[in-house]
Amino acid sequence: MTVLDSPIPRFHLAMPVDDLDAARRFYGDVLGLEQGRSSDTWIDWNLHGHQFVTHLAPGRQNGVHNPVDGHDVPVPHFGLLLTVDEFHKLAGRLRAADTTFVIEPYLRFEGLPGEQWTMFLRDPAGNALEFKAFADDDQVFAV
Repeated sequence: MTVLDSPIPRFHLAMPVDDLDAARRFYGDVLGLEQGRSSDTWIDWNLHGHQFVTHLAPGRQNGVHNPVDGHDVPVPHFGLLLTVDEFHKLAGRLRAADTTFVIEPYLRFEGLPGEQWTMFLRDPAGNALEFKAFADDDQVFAV
């Protein structure tokens, strides 16, 4: 099955960056995303079948956080829900690239509904990313 045949709709997300070369290194080399079309002001990326676009937009500010499970979670943020194995492989890849984590990979809500592995980091432009994994996919929307 290709992503075009997927019963799950694909999302399109455009995020601001202040340096396209740094975005290309981070999203292409560090995260390993396939690059699609591009211009002097934007780059399309294949984010596990979703269309993620980095747009050149210098001067953007970050800094809002909300407390979750004893950590200051950056807002806004985006990311992917991975399998537990994919999560740990990505965490290893990020560590090997000497990535600075906003929140180191850890098991959140252990023993509670919604138990998940999670990690937060920022791209070179300061955009916050969260990658997470549920051992039980039925717990994604658990209350």
